[in-house]
Amino acid sequence: MLEKVRTNLLKILVSIFTGIAILVYDANAQMYSPAQIIGKYKNLFSSPPSKTPGRVAVDGPLLGNGSVAVALAGQPEQQVYYLARNDFWRFKSGYDESFPAVLGKLQIDIPLLKSAPYKIKQDLYNAVTIADFAQGNVSAIIQSEVAATKDWLIIGIKNNGKISIGGKATLLLNQLRENKFPDSTSSGNDEQGVQWIRRGFFNDVSIQSQAAAALKIIGKDSNEFWLRPGEEIKMVCVLSSNFKDSDCLQLVRQQVQQTSLQMVKRALKEHQVWWHQFWNESFVSIQDSIIEHQYYRSQYNMASCSRDPKFPPGIFGSWITHEIPNWNGDYHLNYNYTAPFYGLYSSNHLQQAMPYYQPLIDFVQRGKYYSTKIAQNPDGVLYPVGIGPLGIETTRKNKLMNYKTEDEGLFFGQKSNAAYCAVNMSMHFYKTYDTLFTKQIYPFMRSVAIFWQHYLKKEGDRYIIENDAIHEGTFGSMNPILSLGLVRQVLKTASDMSILLNVDKQLRDNWKEKMDHLSGYTLQVRNGETIFRYTEKGTDWWRDNTLGIQHIYPAGQIGLESDSILLQVARNTIKVMNRWMDINGSNSFFPAAVRVGYNADTIFAKLRSYSLHTYPNGFQLGNPHGIENCSTVPNTINEMVCMSNQNVLRVFAVWPKELNAGFSNIRCDGAFLVSSELKNKEVKYLRVVSEKGLDCVFQNPWEGKALIIKSNNRKAYKQSGERIKLSTLKGEILLIKPG
Repeated sequence: MLEKVRTNLLKILVSIFTGIAILVYDANAQMYSPAQIIGKYKNLFSSPPSKTPGRVAVDGPLLGNGSVAVALAGQPEQQVYYLARNDFWRFKSGYDESFPAVLGKLQIDIPLLKSAPYKIKQDLYNAVTIADFAQGNVSAIIQSEVAATKDWLIIGIKNNGKISIGGKATLLLNQLRENKFPDSTSSGNDEQGVQWIRRGFFNDVSIQSQAAAALKIIGKDSNEFWLRPGEEIKMVCVLSSNFKDSDCLQLVRQQVQQTSLQMVKRALKEHQVWWHQFWNESFVSIQDSIIEHQYYRSQYNMASCSRDPKFPPGIFGSWITHEIPNWNGDYHLNYNYTAPFYGLYSSNHLQQAMPYYQPLIDFVQRGKYYSTKIAQNPDGVLYPVGIGPLGIETTRKNKLMNYKTEDEGLFFGQKSNAAYCAVNMSMHFYKTYDTLFTKQIYPFMRSVAIFWQHYLKKEGDRYIIENDAIHEGTFGSMNPILSLGLVRQVLKTASDMSILLNVDKQLRDNWKEKMDHLSGYTLQVRNGETIFRYTEKGTDWWRDNTLGIQHIYPAGQIGLESDSILLQVARNTIKVMNRWMDINGSNSFFPAAVRVGYNADTIFAKLRSYSLHTYPNGFQLGNPHGIENCSTVPNTINEMVCMSNQNVLRVFAVWPKELNAGFSNIRCDGAFLVSSELKNKEVKYLRVVSEKGLDCVFQNPWEGKALIIKSNNRKAYKQSGERIKLSTLKGEILLIKPG
């Protein structure tokens, strides 16, 4: 039996590193692939997008590879592909002067498809978008992919009808751009059938930028095509920027000219491999197709827009279709920029999380400037509300700004922006204990901790926060509950990072003293319930948003290990706030409810309603914000089935016990990858992969039963108790079941 388990565990380990995913459902380690789970789900579009192009979140099919982004729109007879790049911005530090910019669009005209029913299907597992337009004897299949490993948009058109069809493909500079600021554009074509466009910002900018695209129908010397029944063509659109090549226009023209059908086939094969490996990193299976679909299309959207290491997506992801996007499409630091990434850590999609950090690191020097000028603290950092890539400040004071500023910065009275930015760094740190990552971001975390170390004011035997704001514009508040939670998280994380790196012991001692004596949370009575007050002095309540519970999540300061009275106050606050469908804060409200053990059936029912309230691409109906909602469902489900905050691992702790569920490789605090299954109200097994060899503490899911722990590299042993502490080895795989 032991040898059989070892063999199965070895298969599990091999499968993780070879891209063949598993989900163990029974004692014999029967295998289920993500293709069986994720392959069920398709995004279906039955009418042309009505909000694409737009200045906010769009409603059409979304494609991307984390560097190139494409949004689809248009009628069947004129399909339009809006082209964008993560690294194509107008870079100018100044209010309303910096934004991700429109590049252009590819337009495919097939006149005979006029009046054909609109039908587009997106296969999430393979990241393929298929348009199927048919009217009488006329039928065309248009298949599109943004290649996962190349900055190519690949389009295949097949005549699936009974008569010949003709059309043309045209690469255009987007007319929906405003020449509010000077730009440089050019376009053209050559006798080999290559079309190209280029746009750049060279004057009155802080950093020059340009992007280019080139298109060719493979094997043809024009942009027109004629297809007999059964015939098909392939076209490739190559995109680049000056951050990839100094002469990006020359690069795309050469690449598209040299592209062959064999190269396209190779790129599509690499595309499929990449996406299958992505889905293999973790997955869940639950008894609700609505929520499960939203779970995976949210993950698809993040994988499609976040991979460029220096240029993460802004508020609306990478899909920029109309200039100038609302809020300049920037990185809004008082939650919008941070929220989309919440679900990536537990989902083990770390590559998509990595781009988040670089803009924050690039802004450190400016943050030190504001900390010095405003707080007289040269070693801390203080961040304004809006930044962009490469150290750009999108909300810096200029003649266009009418808001009240502090020095040159727009803060709306909030001191917490940098601390808010630190929450994802904290999640990444505790879920990986990655030394190289910690070295990369510790200078930022250290500077944030130093800011608060000096900004906190001693009052009696406690430290207080003065002159802060819980909401934008609520100037002069004392002890905003959000800041109290964030500061605790920052001081704790900076301290633990310094221990891992063996640096700054003196600072660490000071941080601990501040953390131990930081003010508690203020309470109030509302609707007959004792709940949290938003500040100790200042705003007591807010009619929308969810800042009143964000000390719970994402700050992570209250959970099932917390004092029972505090937990009850937290649950009361969730009940009274009732912000499940909040336009800003659902992404924090749902996981906060899970963290404090709110009723699981209620959470699940509300999450189902949330998942039904979407466009076919997964963005929330009527919500102008974009990708921040991509974290809501994945993060909530992950927390419900596998929670690991406060140093205790719990499986299915806040889950409707009537529902079967399984999950594979959810990433937990302590650098553990955890898998389990609940079937017929019983947890079947627990599998833990220990990356760093740290101690694993978990709540025994088999109450009153002793456990058998089997390892891939040491003898099986038994352990019992309500709370189990396992000493693990680096790289060890543990299979745990009741005796």
